[in-house]
Amino acid sequence: MTNITGVQNSTEFTTVASGELRIITSDISVLPMSFIRDGERQGFEPALTRIVCDRLGLTPQWFSFPLKCFYSELSSGNYDVVWFNQVITQERRAWADFTRPYGRFDTAILVREDAAIDNKAHLSGKRVGVLQESVNTRLLEVLPPDIEPVYFEGSNKVEVEILQALRKGHIDAIIEDAIVLMAAEAQDAGVRVAFEISSQHPFGVGVLPGNRELLEALNTVLTSLIVDGTLNRLWGQWIPFKPCPF
Repeated sequence: MTNITGVQNSTEFTTVASGELRIITSDISVLPMSFIRDGERQGFEPALTRIVCDRLGLTPQWFSFPLKCFYSELSSGNYDVVWFNQVITQERRAWADFTRPYGRFDTAILVREDAAIDNKAHLSGKRVGVLQESVNTRLLEVLPPDIEPVYFEGSNKVEVEILQALRKGHIDAIIEDAIVLMAAEAQDAGVRVAFEISSQHPFGVGVLPGNRELLEALNTVLTSLIVDGTLNRLWGQWIPFKPCPF
């Protein structure tokens, strides 16, 4: 591990590889948060990552893994952070030290355009698709008790598989982050967001436990991006249909 001097407060911190931030991520397409187009990572999170790394004098290096492997891979010591739509939870804090939140997001329900579903009660007896590794599995508890959860494993094609299941009638609804489902609605006239659930999940960067200096450096930059308006401008570029929470 090599010492690197960060900007802002000149705090020294270490990363696994000199001059790099080795990032555990996924190739799952979750517009507008993160997706790959023309061989390049795009979206709110990759754009934010590049700005943070630039201020710290680091080059971001992304490594894609199945969602279920994120924290075991972080524990290997070969990577610096997990940075991919990670809600900060107590369970995940057992595996990683988290930065301050850089976003807060609600949850929503996506249905077919012609479905007679407009509120929670209408989901009674329905099949609801959910990403198996998602924190949103907890929100199934606030839905009618007779729903039938249908779990989808977080492979790189899960966004295609779960939407196809909805279109073909194999499931009746999808529960996922609201901004992701709003983006799906905007691209597909056959589906619509039925309603939202106020969850305000905080998203953060999971840092290899014990690397307090890197955690402090990331927090310093994230705070500066909020204070100087950079985060707000970035949010407006990628998520214009939702107000920035900071």
